[in-house]
Amino acid sequence: MIFWAFSFIWFKIANKTFQPITIVFLRLLFSVILLTLYLILAKGFMKIRKGDLRLFLTLALFEPFLYFLGESFGLTYVSATVCSVMISIIPVFATIGAWLIFKEKMRKINYAGIVLSFIGILVFLLNTEGSISYNLKGLALLLFAVLSAVGYNLILSRLVGRYTPVYIVNVQNVIGATLFLPLFMIVDFKSFIHQSYTPELFLPVLALAAFASSGAFVLFAYSVSKIGILKANAFTNFIPLFTALFSFILIGDRLTFQNILGMFLVIAGILMAQVNGRIKRVDEAMALTGKTA
Repeated sequence: MIFWAFSFIWFKIANKTFQPITIVFLRLLFSVILLTLYLILAKGFMKIRKGDLRLFLTLALFEPFLYFLGESFGLTYVSATVCSVMISIIPVFATIGAWLIFKEKMRKINYAGIVLSFIGILVFLLNTEGSISYNLKGLALLLFAVLSAVGYNLILSRLVGRYTPVYIVNVQNVIGATLFLPLFMIVDFKSFIHQSYTPELFLPVLALAAFASSGAFVLFAYSVSKIGILKANAFTNFIPLFTALFSFILIGDRLTFQNILGMFLVIAGILMAQVNGRIKRVDEAMALTGKTA
């Protein structure tokens, strides 16, 4: 959870040097290299079943491709803390999606949690005069990322159980890097090769690849095998708190009492929205949603 919380901060630091598409392409490329090495050492490669390739392609289109477009460009307009709070509502939207598409029944506490999480977002984002105090374009891009992650979640629910989490992430990142390559070549390549760099400038991108997109997934998969999917998933609700703390320490983000109150309402709502009432395959999918950040 600490690695994933840091991902928003590392992006903000990397964005001082690199454009968003460059950051995403490089982190996916580095992540694929690291995860492939891990799968070789762990002998974790699997054969993709007939018919599942289309699911993997759709999965990667939603995330990392569309998700990272929304999140990365959204982060250029809002703080790391705001981004982490917005992204933290993905499980709530995923719950709604599962209810609408899979017709899964929810308890009253789940509905109350959904409402409370949205109230928390409003409290976090509204200033004392009752108007939005953050860039609306950034929020719209983050909402696009959230909706993309919901699509990812619904596709993922059909793959979890057939393949290991690390293998799924490696395949989706291979496809995602392939999708981002033309964008990188067209939009950022000329500026990328004509700038001078020092090795230190690549450290935030390497950190994103090694810790957020790779290491965190390996640790999470191991934790799931030891304590179960539901208990492991409960820890993801701490990501906004960690991000806020690290943003305050490292990049000078400031939080008001209203921000802190809103954040706790969001987290409480997420916890309430995930209390029981859903079948295992969707719970497993929700545990992976949004974690490639």
